Amino acid sequence: MNTRGLLDQLLKSGQDMLQNKAGGSQNKTSSGGLGGLLGGSGGSGGLGSLLSGAGGGALAAGAMGLLLGSKKARNVGGKVALYGGLAALGVIAYKAYGNWQSQQGSAPKTEPQTLDRLPPAQVELHSQAILKALVAAAKADGHVDERERALIEGEFTKLDNDQELQQWLHAELSKPLDPTEVARAASTPEMAAEMYIASVMLVDEESFMEKSYLDELARQLKLEPGLKAELEKQVRQASI
Repeated sequence: MNTRGLLDQLLKSGQDMLQNKAGGSQNKTSSGGLGGLLGGSGGSGGLGSLLSGAGGGALAAGAMGLLLGSKKARNVGGKVALYGGLAALGVIAYKAYGNWQSQQGSAPKTEPQTLDRLPPAQVELHSQAILKALVAAAKADGHVDERERALIEGEFTKLDNDQELQQWLHAELSKPLDPTEVARAASTPEMAAEMYIASVMLVDEESFMEKSYLDELARQLKLEPGLKAELEKQVRQASI
């Protein structure tokens, strides 16, 4: 199963939408996609502009929009600016680690191995874990019913016709939401940080249900409180 390319398309789709907005065409985006999020966006700054040339992402935007579901009408806003592809997640995690270690007053024993600094085979492992976290976060508000699962699976099929990936997605969408099970996908601390960043991007922290899920996921990922706070801070700053 190859998730790296698919996940990169999903994450870049928000950047495409931001570029459309900057050109004054936000009203032309699909009402079923990310267009409804852009009203609260703070512009195309931050890590959203980290990667240039995101390319056409209409299909990916449709898939991400369905994952967001009812959130499209909420003030998720500037978080869309963060979707710059996989490299952006790695940059955020790396910076958060650096700041957190500085706060500890101790030099890092080893450099954080975030996905922007790894060989392709390891990037693929990180990608699978992050995609699992995204799908789970999409279910945190309980909006993914049988009909919406079918729609999401249909959009993913348009993006990638990999049968193994389709079966995996169907299983992930169908299983009960369990932050403990989600956290088991993190085999390294850096992977845990990246999964948490992806989850923060998708949830509405003003929703008690979604915020509770996020807090429990952080506990299950065994994130230190200081690192958790720094990861959230980096997401907020990237969203400006």
